[in-house]
Amino acid sequence: MKIDPLADALSNIYNYENARKPDCVIPASKLTGNLLRIMQKWGYIGAFEFIDDGKNGLFKVELLGAINKCGVIKPRTPVKNSELERWEMRYLPAKEFGILIMTTPNGVMTHKQAKEEKIGGILLAYVY
Repeated sequence: MKIDPLADALSNIYNYENARKPDCVIPASKLTGNLLRIMQKWGYIGAFEFIDDGKNGLFKVELLGAINKCGVIKPRTPVKNSELERWEMRYLPAKEFGILIMTTPNGVMTHKQAKEEKIGGILLAYVY
């Protein structure tokens, strides 16, 4: 039984990446799709495609070997724009290295975009 599809997806990606596999298949959801789109834009994964399995669907993700660590942030913490620096220091190994992914009133985005737009949101995941 899968409780958190986002945590399941990120742990699968991380495990397949460490095993040097070329791709992996993860359960699909709208939030997972948005997360994959951001990871692809920042160069952590290659192309991904939706596979219809008659249920919720699956994503087939091409792995590039660019991920050192990724995971969800639990509990999903609401963060003000002024507090982003503190969370960046907690989850990322160095300044300007890696991304925090968060959901905001303007959609799912990285902490860097949220800083530029001066908005807060809820932290979902980290990738570096």
